[in-house]
Amino acid sequence: MDAPAELLRDFVNTYDVQGDTDELASPAELAIWLRERGLISEADRAVDDDWALAVNLREGLRTALRHEHAPDATRDAPAPGPVADTRGPGPATETPASGPVVEAPAPGPVAEAASTRLEAALAALPLRITLVDGAPAPEPLAEGAARGLGLIATAVLRAHADGSWPRLKVCADSTCQWAFIDSSKNRSRAWCSMRVCGNRTKTRAYRARRQQSAPRAS
Repeated sequence: MDAPAELLRDFVNTYDVQGDTDELASPAELAIWLRERGLISEADRAVDDDWALAVNLREGLRTALRHEHAPDATRDAPAPGPVADTRGPGPATETPASGPVVEAPAPGPVAEAASTRLEAALAALPLRITLVDGAPAPEPLAEGAARGLGLIATAVLRAHADGSWPRLKVCADSTCQWAFIDSSKNRSRAWCSMRVCGNRTKTRAYRARRQQSAPRAS
């Protein structure tokens, strides 16, 4: 299995916001992605319920990362992304009384909603997580694709435990939102690419300031 931050980064990036393309556009594609990363066996398959869980987990992660690390000016913008149709009965799950704990983003109603979305996605997974010697240890309550998604949920806790979670971010440009690992010394990086998204964001801000300061015609 990949390092936790790398696995979470790659999982979030299965949906390209800017190009509106989705690597997990069907249960079959979800199974392929999980299989390629050693999260399920060659014989395992995914069904519609698994796909709904995957999309909700992925977009919950994107939303939480965006509002946890994004500059204040971008916090209130909506987070685009596919939404799984979860109407009807879902898979049978067992949620422990004390489920996965995710560090809350910066205070405020928008950040709290982002955290709640991720926590709800984690709680829906058929996985019990306990601590062994201070490290999260998964106990799958299902097989197949649901178990693979549970291991991705475990990566959230593993990333917190190894200190890599604060370096896992999504691009502050609302039209991009590409996940990346911030390797800068002071963890100050906000864009996946300063040359592209950073300059584009700064240009938009500059134009907005110019419009606000321009004298109005009488």
